[in-house]
Amino acid sequence: MPQPPKQPPKPYAPAPGEVASEARRAGFDLTKPQAELLSRYLTLLLKWSRAMNLVGRATWPEVFRDLAADSLHLAKFLDGLALPETPLTLDLGAGAGLPGIPLRVLWTAGDYLLVELREKRAIFLRQAVGELQQAGGMPGVRVFHGRAEAAQEELKRLGLRPRADVIVSRAFMPWPKLLPLAAELLVSTTVQGTVQGTVQGTVQGTVQGTGPGTGPGGGRLVVLANEPPPPAAALAEIGGATGAGFVVEASQSYPASGRERYFWSLIPAMA
Repeated sequence: MPQPPKQPPKPYAPAPGEVASEARRAGFDLTKPQAELLSRYLTLLLKWSRAMNLVGRATWPEVFRDLAADSLHLAKFLDGLALPETPLTLDLGAGAGLPGIPLRVLWTAGDYLLVELREKRAIFLRQAVGELQQAGGMPGVRVFHGRAEAAQEELKRLGLRPRADVIVSRAFMPWPKLLPLAAELLVSTTVQGTVQGTVQGTVQGTVQGTGPGTGPGGGRLVVLANEPPPPAAALAEIGGATGAGFVVEASQSYPASGRERYFWSLIPAMA
């Protein structure tokens, strides 16, 4: 009996092996469980996006290369910072879970709170995190549907410390407006020293560390951006106006979709 023709793969349902191959092209070797978790997430993201327009890309390879690959580079960057062993991280404006969910597939340290004001995106985040946790991933990840300014109360409600060791921000708000908010949400600086920002591994790019650093005793704001970090004078100007002074602890450039992107790690300036 003739067999019906095979249907082409759905553009939103990558197999784990396909995800692993795409990651290798970006310079990362995923374990089998990591590839399976990313496959589940990308499938959920693209299926939900057809109804909710979560991302503007049509296929999973586009989402991976343009958005999710940033998270793999970010995991390497965070590993190079002087963080506590079990940091508390706030992901402000978590949106559709980028960079947070792919990041937590690779970087699983401490507790991680995805903060999202928009209800539909928060619903998606809860669904995605729940499914990935059932599959054995997303340790310590929770979703908060609310304003970033209310994150401290949510942390207290969850029985966690009210101030974060790390804040991750991608297109949440312009950095001059973000600094005062970050200063309120980060743990206080307690140690002054020199921090050298370094990242080891396969990431192609440059890393620079400047200015005084906090080591494990203070928090840092990590920004994903399309441009290098602002100069010290611009940061000092904002700090003078708001009392939320920051300095650049480390920065890294990396290739993404044919252009350079950047991570900045900003730490509160010492008095």
